[in-house]
Amino acid sequence: MPVAGETRNHRSDIGRRVASRREQLGLSRQDVADRAGVAPQYLRYLEERPASPSQASLTRVARALETTVGELTGSEPAPAGGHAAPRGRLVELDTDECYRLVAEHTIGRIAVDTGSGPAIVPVTYCLRDSAIVFPVSADEPDGVLVREARETAFEVDHLDEPRGVGWSVLVVGTTRRVTDPAEVAELNRLAAGWPDGEGRVGPADSGRAPGPGTARESEQRPDPGQEWVRLRPERVTGRRVHLD
Repeated sequence: MPVAGETRNHRSDIGRRVASRREQLGLSRQDVADRAGVAPQYLRYLEERPASPSQASLTRVARALETTVGELTGSEPAPAGGHAAPRGRLVELDTDECYRLVAEHTIGRIAVDTGSGPAIVPVTYCLRDSAIVFPVSADEPDGVLVREARETAFEVDHLDEPRGVGWSVLVVGTTRRVTDPAEVAELNRLAAGWPDGEGRVGPADSGRAPGPGTARESEQRPDPGQEWVRLRPERVTGRRVHLD
């Protein structure tokens, strides 16, 4: 039985270590989010909720905290006299490069508020007329996937750790449902044409198909008949990291 004043801690071990290291460095969540190139909502979710972050995202957070993934996951002890974490060079990406990278992929993440707190939700998306368009299931609870909001954060990233390079693009803007029947029908048709197995076909601003895909991405392709949401960007930023 919980004693008076005791609150249930929903944080995972990773979340506790991230928060502890951030406080040790005297950094705010916004500071770490800026360093890592992730949304502040994602960092809050990572610290406060049981999370299973991707290797790429956790690696960027670890570098922003001047530590290692092993220390955050508990697979290696923290050195007593400081850190030997690899140092990286962050390069700001221009808007055209950000859109090019977004157009070449089909899986991203949306930061949303749910009834139990913030969450990071993977979505299959395409780029149309410089906007992010993604499907949501019509039977999802309203709090699970954002349909209409004044400000929504969307992220796409990629990390090639053996080569020591990676990038992240953050898109922030308003989301609205796609209500035009002709456009919905076109999106359903395109979604139904995304193939199984190797490769993928998807709409992009340039009219060309995105680059080579993976089975993991194509397995998450949307089914026809779902609702569609458009995120109209207001801020588009990106960073590329090169390890020293």
